[in-house]
Amino acid sequence: MKNILVTGATGNIGKEVIYYLNTLENNSRIIAAVRDISKAKTTFATSQDISYRTFDFKDKSTFIKALHAVDILFLLRPPEISEVNKYFKPLLEAAKKANITKIVFLSVQGVERSKAIPHHKIEILIKNLDFEFIFIRPSYFMQNLTTTLLSEIKSKQKITLPSGKAKFNWVDVKNIGEAAAVLINDFSVYKNQALEITGSENLNFYEVTKLIDEEAGIPILYNSVNPIKFYFVKRKEGIPSEFIIVMLLLHFLPRFQKEPKISNWYKKLTSKTPTKLATFIKREKESFLPLSITN
Repeated sequence: MKNILVTGATGNIGKEVIYYLNTLENNSRIIAAVRDISKAKTTFATSQDISYRTFDFKDKSTFIKALHAVDILFLLRPPEISEVNKYFKPLLEAAKKANITKIVFLSVQGVERSKAIPHHKIEILIKNLDFEFIFIRPSYFMQNLTTTLLSEIKSKQKITLPSGKAKFNWVDVKNIGEAAAVLINDFSVYKNQALEITGSENLNFYEVTKLIDEEAGIPILYNSVNPIKFYFVKRKEGIPSEFIIVMLLLHFLPRFQKEPKISNWYKKLTSKTPTKLATFIKREKESFLPLSITN
């Protein structure tokens, strides 16, 4: 039996990875790496085949026990953590000492062209420490609309970003989780590769806000601003500087890059077609309701 440790287990990606791992026929033990085991057990109340270990990216004292006897580590970067040498280098070195040899890392599409973003440095670290690896490079999450961008959508019916008319490829986190589960399960087949998991549509935020209006019946204004104004607007909202910088890199740099490539890896791995953004918006339309209505 192989032990699979899933970091970020209660987050959007982690939950989907665990869900789809449980649907596969395999001889694996799934271990959720979480800060609060009691809360995690509530999250996974309907799932029987999960073990739990206490783990915190910001607490090195949790590393040794969490990594013990792990065969495959599913690693992602929490949005609030961008200091690679401070947090990820000690973790990866601890994984090496724990004799972990296989890592599946959730990176990002275009990472090879964006050396400033944390994912690039993490990929380099994994290679330099001689892990066998699979780098999953997904495109832009549809779920950003229902997480990172949702507060402004609900409170102001607006999305403010420094993206101009840049096109983003939109992928459903459920699709990423399903693809990741297949890759983890068949690690030896795909090892030492970087695979892009994308949706089938490239859309800019003007087009996306129009879709939200059409599919959810909620008019949303897209406000494209320069990066300096974006930084100070978000600081005024109380968002940490490190997180704003990462948002800038992910939303501003695409203005100067080619339109994202559309990959067929999701279909190759699952024999399914990716979720359309209109389908996602219909599925999640209650999330977009303005605060004045939900209150």
